[in-house]
Amino acid sequence: MALEQLYPPEKRLIDDELILRVVSRSIRVWTIILAPAMLRDGMFWLHEKTAPGIRALFPCRKRYIQEKAEDAVSHGIKAVVNLGAGMDTLVFRSKALASLPAWEVDQPINVAAKRKGLERALGAVPDRVTQVAIDFDHEDLSQKLGDAGYAGDVPTLFIMEAVTQYLTDDGIASTFDFLSKAPSGSRLLFTYVKQSFLDGDDIGDLKLVYKGTVQKGIWHFGLEPESVVDFLAPFGWDVIAHDSSEEFAERYISTTGRSIKTMSIEPVVYAVKR
Repeated sequence: MALEQLYPPEKRLIDDELILRVVSRSIRVWTIILAPAMLRDGMFWLHEKTAPGIRALFPCRKRYIQEKAEDAVSHGIKAVVNLGAGMDTLVFRSKALASLPAWEVDQPINVAAKRKGLERALGAVPDRVTQVAIDFDHEDLSQKLGDAGYAGDVPTLFIMEAVTQYLTDDGIASTFDFLSKAPSGSRLLFTYVKQSFLDGDDIGDLKLVYKGTVQKGIWHFGLEPESVVDFLAPFGWDVIAHDSSEEFAERYISTTGRSIKTMSIEPVVYAVKR
């Protein structure tokens, strides 16, 4: 995301001025080093050689999620819970979300890094944003959020970007059990990795990604696109939109004039709570 800001505004896949101030010092240094177009494009080329489509996937996915999040606000969402927020700046960069209370949930090390970055960039974490440290596989999400002031009594936007693949079956079960208790009208945005990739049946040119995630036991959970509706139904969620990365990336890339592609293994689901 930080490197994407090195492109001129008309060629960017997403605008995120804050990310350059929130990320770690080492990444900020790299953005300075790679600012010249030749070096910037060389780094993009290197990423494409090792993980084709990965550099376009992240900003395109975040732009899509922002659009759907703002749609959720137009449908009466009153709070945001970002599960696995990492260094994501959505609740800060989106004007539509700027007045809503938000809870950013992640592992303790990520929460500490994010807090440090926000304090450096903004002076302090805004009062409306609460950061919650958790181990999704071993701690109770409902209790942790409750202790952090989330009452769960208003329609809420829940976001899980690049989270589900890291969870064990127990982590998935407990997280979606929590989501099953969300107020009617709540919205959910989550990504998942295709099961065919995890099974090794559809790796394509992503052999290094497969080796570094699946074979190392880092990614656990996956779905097939045709099973998403049935997966969500017992938890009380209905699918509104279900888009592949190719579908939404084509829209965003076509306006930049850049000849790039995106990874195809991680769709995004947008759902509403019955």
